[in-house]
Amino acid sequence: MTTAPPRTESPYLSYVYAYPHKTAYRPLPGRPALAELWAGEAQHALSLYLHIPFCEVRCGFCNLFTRIGSPEGLTTAYLDALERQAAAVRPALDADARFAVAAFGGGTPTYLTAGELERLCDIAERRMGADLRAIPLSVEASPATATADRLEVLAARGTTRLSLGVQSFVDAEARSAVRPQKRAEVEAALGRIRAAGFPVLNIDLIYGIDGQTEASWLHSLDAALAWQPEELYLYPLYVRPLTGLARRGEQESLPAWDARRLALYRTGRDHLLGHGYEQVSMRMFRRAASPQAGVSEYACQTDGMVGLGCGARSYTSRLHYSFDYAVNATQVRGIIDKFVATEDFHHAEHGFPMTDDEPRRRHLVQSLLQAGGMPLADYRARFGSTPAEDFPTELAEFAERGWLAGDDRPAEDGARLVLTPEGLAHSDAAGPMLFSPEVRALMADYEAK
Repeated sequence: MTTAPPRTESPYLSYVYAYPHKTAYRPLPGRPALAELWAGEAQHALSLYLHIPFCEVRCGFCNLFTRIGSPEGLTTAYLDALERQAAAVRPALDADARFAVAAFGGGTPTYLTAGELERLCDIAERRMGADLRAIPLSVEASPATATADRLEVLAARGTTRLSLGVQSFVDAEARSAVRPQKRAEVEAALGRIRAAGFPVLNIDLIYGIDGQTEASWLHSLDAALAWQPEELYLYPLYVRPLTGLARRGEQESLPAWDARRLALYRTGRDHLLGHGYEQVSMRMFRRAASPQAGVSEYACQTDGMVGLGCGARSYTSRLHYSFDYAVNATQVRGIIDKFVATEDFHHAEHGFPMTDDEPRRRHLVQSLLQAGGMPLADYRARFGSTPAEDFPTELAEFAERGWLAGDDRPAEDGARLVLTPEGLAHSDAAGPMLFSPEVRALMADYEAK
């Protein structure tokens, strides 16, 4: 089961927000029927995710599945396709299937007009049966699209968490990241969001931008803290293939950039801890005593997610599936056009079977990268073994690097496998080191094409 992880010295291999990544997905032989995939699956607390693949601009660092703008009628046609997809997906689930959490992501969901957002909520509620006012609902937004009418719709429909992609409060840094926005526009958007009354405001910030210093990083952090956000996400900048920054080719040498990003991470972490925030993961910080808006991406160890939209993934215990994936703008547009033209949504198209030790790897990846670590009793209850038995090579490597904290309490006393602060700082190296050889090979093959 265990294999030697790839040796790496960089702290920044990959942001592991899901395992396996969609670059490991491949066309599924026979296009299995959704009703067969969901038969016998636990469906009492499903997650629902609706994907909107549109943005008003594409940031220089962005490698998400999204297109810039939309020809006239495309958003309507896309919502029509979502309706058809929901009409096919819901009957594949049990009659008493229940959704416990929901999210609208992208792209930028608030690219849609207020009326289109109403329709999106109707699809989630009337077509899928999710009670958005009774469960946590998280929605992503950008400053330019966080308009009063859109926010009014989202607040009225039960949104509990509004996440705003700011990245930097310094105009020059925003330009450097190819994110055309002004601080005044950001502040105005934050004012509208607070006025709308969402229980949880999250602000995304990025460190490692060209020209960013410790002083300018602290300036952005303090500007965000002035709004007392319930959550803050601190992301290291990545320059990935096919993105605007990669095409510019202006990044400094990797060792120097790694050192700068790591230093800025530690500065940001310590600053937020000193201002009453609790660290949830390498990226996520929550203000003490703030309400929790739902399950974070790190806490989704078990399967059971239904995704609607051409960029959404769905999880069963036996298969993760989605539509095709791309970053290249031309390919993205082609996939969206194909999705909009689809009439039959009763089958899974692309995916990755969760066989052999993959569920164990996923559970470990999704749990260990949380600051609170992984309860060993939970792992044993699910798999009948321990991580040390299943992944001795990988965990020995972590221990050698000083990434694992000691915890010799018996399981009944709450023993956990926990990363040290230094291990948490290296989450983007630790996570990929737990990938299976098959997943690594599939991802490498995708990137090589």
